[in-house]
Amino acid sequence: IQAPHAMGLLLRIFAWAFELPILGQIFLKKRNKILRHTVIPEQPMFRPEFPQEPEPGTVVLDEDDKPAARVELALNCLRPYDPFLYWTIRDYAHAYRSTPSIVVEHVISAVEDPPMSLLVSFNASDLRKQAAASTKRFEEGQPLSFLDGIFIAIKDDIDCYPYPTKGGSTWFHTVRPTKDDAVCVSRLRSCGAILVGKANMHEMGLGTTGNNPNNGTTRNPHSVERYTGGSSSGCAALVSSGICQAAIGTDAGGSVRIPSALCGVVGLKTTYGRNNMKGCICECGTVEVVSPIAATVEDVMLVYAAMLGSSPSDRISLHPLPYL
Repeated sequence: IQAPHAMGLLLRIFAWAFELPILGQIFLKKRNKILRHTVIPEQPMFRPEFPQEPEPGTVVLDEDDKPAARVELALNCLRPYDPFLYWTIRDYAHAYRSTPSIVVEHVISAVEDPPMSLLVSFNASDLRKQAAASTKRFEEGQPLSFLDGIFIAIKDDIDCYPYPTKGGSTWFHTVRPTKDDAVCVSRLRSCGAILVGKANMHEMGLGTTGNNPNNGTTRNPHSVERYTGGSSSGCAALVSSGICQAAIGTDAGGSVRIPSALCGVVGLKTTYGRNNMKGCICECGTVEVVSPIAATVEDVMLVYAAMLGSSPSDRISLHPLPYL
């Protein structure tokens, strides 16, 4: 490209000249072939194709199955339930199979009381409504899945209707209104998960501390004088504090893995193309993915089984192998 190096006033003059019909078209755009005759007939291949046979003993999850059916398959892959090892989703599920409406009051109290800046959007009335519906399903013996009644938080850059998606900012929701759940959130909702609200995050995800000047900085539950890490700071803190059994964050350069490590929980950066990104601020990116955070590996496995499934465009361009 033959163009001058410019900054300050010179750059402003260059930008003005670049937009002029004659000078810009003849001497700059045409000469440098900027955006002329650009044709991209198909999406790029992000992953090379190679033969791969499933390992013996693996269970293949079909992304066309219903989320609840995939959760059941994943549940059958876990070792026998032992309530004395550590707290997992199975511990919570067995402990209150018919009492989400009782547990929700403790969750609301925990979220409203400590000044830890965990949630940026939260509605106690809606939370009680979800818990009541879950309790009724248990009383009727018709839970939607093993995740029914499990409390899950959603990062503030993922749509969770009717909460606004602000991305940790004070303005983004005004230019991008939330009209529906993100695909990953709708799959969790179809499994009966109780969506607690929108978790705090580093503003626009552009940082690794979780320090947010707009909503307050999320504190690390293990030491309130320390950072959680970011950008999925609220998600990791909610799981680490035991308020939520899982959370959904986003990760490009460590936004799930960093806070998970600092808070002592498990964060998985899913493979690109494995999850549908529709309904996320970063849905058009080529690095960012939606990813689960939970207390243990087996909990991440259950939540991931519910939310997985690539978008139609990724199925064409990536040809992903079966979920194992």
